Amino acid sequence: MRTPNVNLYLVGFMGVGKTTVGRIVAQRLGYRLLDSDHEIERLTGKSIPDIFAQDGESTFRLRERAFIAEGHPTEGCVVACGGGLIVQPGMLELVQQRGVLICLHASLETILQRTSGSRSRPLLNVEDPAERIRTLFAQREPVYRRAGTMILTDGRPLLDVTAHVMRAYRREAFEWEHAHRKPTL
Repeated sequence: MRTPNVNLYLVGFMGVGKTTVGRIVAQRLGYRLLDSDHEIERLTGKSIPDIFAQDGESTFRLRERAFIAEGHPTEGCVVACGGGLIVQPGMLELVQQRGVLICLHASLETILQRTSGSRSRPLLNVEDPAERIRTLFAQREPVYRRAGTMILTDGRPLLDVTAHVMRAYRREAFEWEHAHRKPTL
């Protein structure tokens, strides 16, 4: 039986591996990989740090909403979502209407290690990036836990994480399609 080509949305905190895992999963499924941040940069002609600096975070969040609502194909994609995408009001539900969500998760220590020294994350351009990560992590984690299947990425080989994502996606794609698509006659 063929897996439905329902979109897969990888969500979770910055540094958990959404784009890296997404690239492999998309290749294995024969899907297109879309990174929401990269797509917003492409569509606006600005980097995420420039959008934050020139237009503000609220404008960036509106662009995220537009991308999820109508800025990409309705099937055949793996979408690596920005870390704050689903924590905005109504976004978790919007993404759940668009496809299967899988939340990649890592410990705070792993996230701190993976994001240290990053200049491309505007939310970390503060005096104490580690404290900012701790605060954001505490605020966002309850939403991530409601997002769907959660897969731990730290301390595990990439191929193990990818295989786990593939198994969860295949199972949940059938469930999603049954719940959201009308049968064809």
